[in-house]
Order: sequence, then C-alpha cells, then structure tokens
Amino acid sequence: MHKMKLVIRNIYKKEITVRITDIPEIAKLSTQEKILLVEDIWDSIALDESAVPIPHSHRDELDRRLRIHESAPGNLLTLEELQARIEKRK
Repeated sequence: MHKMKLVIRNIYKKEITVRITDIPEIAKLSTQEKILLVEDIWDSIALDESAVPIPHSHRDELDRRLRIHESAPGNLLTLEELQARIEKRK
C-alpha cells in the first residue's frame, strides 16, 4: 500500500503534514468511497482557483496562443479538419 503525504498550509500560514496513516478511517473505506472522498477534496480545491498557482510557462503559452488567435481569428479548423490532422500523425 502506498503512503500518501498531504501537506496543508493552514490559516496561520504554517504547513502541516497529514499522512493517510494519521486517519485510520480512510484505510477502512472501500475503493469507491475513497474515490468519492478524493473527488470531494478536489472540488473543495477548485472552489478557490487562486489557491492553485499557475506556472509562468503555462501563462506564457496561453498568451502566445492568444496572440496567434488574435492575429488571425478566422484561421480556425473544423472538427473534421482537426481529426484528420490527428489521424495523419498516428
């Protein structure tokens, strides 16, 4: 069984480490229940998008793609054209 280490930054800006072994009730859950728990945790993270930092490289790539689109906004592919290009790469 893998050990999971969860580092949490609490309201005091201190990091605390929580391991699955610290919460024995989680080990007792079925696989389906564990998946639901992980989904709930993920949903709670997604509520505050500002808490998840975006790397500068991702921002730079999005900016690059936006500039390309803005320079030629009508230069788009249809779904069929996109699928054909993907098939050619296989």
